[in-house]
Amino acid sequence: MTDRRTRPASRPPAGTPATAELANRARASLADAVRLARWAELRLGGDGGRPAPAAALPAADVERAAAELRLTHGQIQVGWDRARLAGLVEVHGGHARPGWRLRAWDRDDSAVLRGWVALFDAWSLVHPAPADIAPAAVAEVVEAMPQLLSLLQLSAGPVTVPDLLDLLGQRVTELRDERCEVPYDAPARDTSQAEPFGGPAAPFPLARLLRWALGGLAAVDAVTLGPAQAALTPLGSWAVWVKLEQICVAAQSPAGNIEQSAAAMLHGCARLTPGPARAEYRAWLAARPVGHAVSELLQAARGEDALLRGLAFEALRVVGAPAEPDVRAAVREPALRPYALLWLAEHDGVDPDEAQEVLTPEESTWLWVDTAAAIADHGEADLLARHLDSAVRTTVPRLLDEVRAVGHPRTVQVLVALAAAHPDPALAKAVRRAAFQVHTGGA
Repeated sequence: MTDRRTRPASRPPAGTPATAELANRARASLADAVRLARWAELRLGGDGGRPAPAAALPAADVERAAAELRLTHGQIQVGWDRARLAGLVEVHGGHARPGWRLRAWDRDDSAVLRGWVALFDAWSLVHPAPADIAPAAVAEVVEAMPQLLSLLQLSAGPVTVPDLLDLLGQRVTELRDERCEVPYDAPARDTSQAEPFGGPAAPFPLARLLRWALGGLAAVDAVTLGPAQAALTPLGSWAVWVKLEQICVAAQSPAGNIEQSAAAMLHGCARLTPGPARAEYRAWLAARPVGHAVSELLQAARGEDALLRGLAFEALRVVGAPAEPDVRAAVREPALRPYALLWLAEHDGVDPDEAQEVLTPEESTWLWVDTAAAIADHGEADLLARHLDSAVRTTVPRLLDEVRAVGHPRTVQVLVALAAAHPDPALAKAVRRAAFQVHTGGA
């Protein structure tokens, strides 16, 4: 265990440029996006004037930007998307504003590299898939690409397209096997001559999807393409190495959650302090497409375990901006709403100590009950008693009225646990009476 904890930090592969050189290459790759973000800050008002709308720029603004920056309309639209994905422009509440990375762009190499990695993670959004290919096939290829990137990184040089195509076919087959996509009522048939991803029985344009994926990675300067071959750029090689290192660290950590589902990973992190837990989250996220990871975390948060709800949103804080659309959609779900509102407030720059102010009294009470449920299921009795004491803003009867009114599904169990845990007999009696009233439907 000690040896695994003290694994020495490895160095990047031989030939990897210095951080400053990598950052300068990332700046060059995103030059048009930076120009457009700065243009939008000046011309569209920035933080204080007319906000730029979310998603695509309106046609009038595209026209103005193209004329002033001497770029084509297509370059403006692509640059705007890249600026948003790299965090140079942040979208909040239907409006866009300059991101903090834009402020630090010229002086902070680490901010530049994090922005480029965010773009790299979103390569499939930068380069949309052909519209005539089924979304499920596209999703399978996106999920399979980390293995191809690992092969490119470990090869330390060009890899032929046939080799990449073979690996992609194997990985997609594995993904389908993992999902047990076998029709139980299908008649047995001879598959010895069947093409794995083609032919009339199961059309799957694998070669075309590989060309699309490599084109998307080339569009973000992660891959260079040659005649029937592909290789990682210095930026791409460095980014894949960083992600592989995160996976190795997680695999060698005491928790070792890298191959677990989101729910199992969160359970494994429950006893960790915040720093090691965030390291586990980062490594788990690095091994998955960001969209798939966010969906899995939110699905874990929808379960009955309140502890996983809180931990899922802690992991989503590590994801950052790419998780915002899904978190914003989660605001409509009552069980997730308080967590999602706090996440969005902190993402907007609100101090975590002040973020609670965005919640209504009812939402705050619901969150308090949900947290109490997590403590009751996984914590110690004295911690539950302190949780009750910390919530008493006026009187215990008023708190109990608020708890009864909020309608949390775990209200009775939480109140019973609180009554059993609290050392004050009179207070415990009042809480127990409240639990009985909720159970019987009384006032």
